[in-house]
Amino acid sequence: MANEGAAQPLHVLLVSFAAQGFISPTLRLGKLLASKGLLVTFITTQDFRKLLEKQNDISTDHPLQFGTGSLRFEFFSDGLPDEGTNRLDVNSYLPVLEQALREKLPLIVKSQPDNGRPPVSCIVNNPFIPWVCDIAEEIAVPCATLWVQSCGVFSTYYHYLHKLVPFPTDDEPEIEIKIPGLPVLKADELPSFLQPRRPEKFKVLGKIMLAQFERLPKAFCVLTDGFEALEKDTHGVLSKFCKLRPIGPLFKGTKTLPAATSDVAVDCIKWLDSRPASSVVYISFGTIVHLSQQQVDELAYGVLNSGVSFLWVMRPARKDFGQTPVDFPEGFLEKVGDKGKVVDWAPQLQVLGHSAVKCFFTHCGWNSSVETLSFGVPVVCFPHVGDQIMNCKFLVDVFGIGVRLWRGEPGKVVPRDDVKKCLLEATVGEKASELKKNALKWKKASEEAVAEGGSSDRNIDEFVEEVRARSSAIRSAS
Repeated sequence: MANEGAAQPLHVLLVSFAAQGFISPTLRLGKLLASKGLLVTFITTQDFRKLLEKQNDISTDHPLQFGTGSLRFEFFSDGLPDEGTNRLDVNSYLPVLEQALREKLPLIVKSQPDNGRPPVSCIVNNPFIPWVCDIAEEIAVPCATLWVQSCGVFSTYYHYLHKLVPFPTDDEPEIEIKIPGLPVLKADELPSFLQPRRPEKFKVLGKIMLAQFERLPKAFCVLTDGFEALEKDTHGVLSKFCKLRPIGPLFKGTKTLPAATSDVAVDCIKWLDSRPASSVVYISFGTIVHLSQQQVDELAYGVLNSGVSFLWVMRPARKDFGQTPVDFPEGFLEKVGDKGKVVDWAPQLQVLGHSAVKCFFTHCGWNSSVETLSFGVPVVCFPHVGDQIMNCKFLVDVFGIGVRLWRGEPGKVVPRDDVKKCLLEATVGEKASELKKNALKWKKASEEAVAEGGSSDRNIDEFVEEVRARSSAIRSAS
């Protein structure tokens, strides 16, 4: 998007909750907006800076250039020590984060012109930090929301908050949920935060998600990391309630994938280069899911007994999240030999796009779901919490690219025989061929969406023009 003469570029502030599932799509939105000629400032907590750089293979010391625009970073302290703080204890952490944002975000916005940058034209938040919409309203800056989950999940929360259809309760926990534009959902296919028999901590997270929906009127639009063809029926229903702009897959928005530059990334790709085409199962369960030792043992023997070749991301336990270290069973890696490779991090986009990858064994986070759909890679679904459970339902029953390993039941351990069965079903035989055919259909649809003039390309251009119009109106009024 060209700038208007010598005028300053539009300046958009992206504020993200400090977890990779939120950071990734927000960072991708920043790159996409910068590629349209905007100045983008990305904001999150200081404690996450090093992890952000590692998991996204970038440096935040200097602005990143994309086309005629740029993406820069600012970090703020949440007031807690980096060591010994469990930021996953949402009951105690979210109020601290809210207070820090309410104090510091207005100062950050005010400091932009003071430091020679254009004033902020728009603030974009994502879920888990709904108060950003309040702050934007108080300082009279237009606000939009980046929804980092599926439109189906969005619709589910919306219908739940406004009591538009019956949902399960403690008294009636097993009723089916019939939401317009969605398939009929069983109670255990809802996002776990809305399931009445889930532990209390999930209900707390549900409340903070619903707080975002209570603030929807404060956002002039909702951007989503998906594309119109993927959830067409849902978009039609939601258009009656709010302005929704699907602009994904966001990672494809800048048209080129980032190069794998770190030593670990290069090593992963080099190993995949040595494997035959369509021969490797990529195994990764995201940055939050942490498995018990018993479950790791069962997964390991299931993978071993299936005979598949694999690239497995086994992330180290995070002490700040209160996680207990786990390891593979004794002798597992020796039995696997050169058929498998284990790493603590992998460049997921490059891995899923590699010709050697046959299947993705995934936790079904929305980022991973959109990526695997866009690369045409079938999945084995192993959901645990939040939207992962509903994403699994769609990957299997709606998008037709997945095999369900389990339903995300708390405390259950999936046995090795089930793991073996699902891996073979997704990689060998008639079922595997059907999954691949469907996956390639979605890959084509995603490419059409981000192509010039495609639905996502048009939607991001329209968003930029709306920001420009609102910015001009504010300048004219002041």
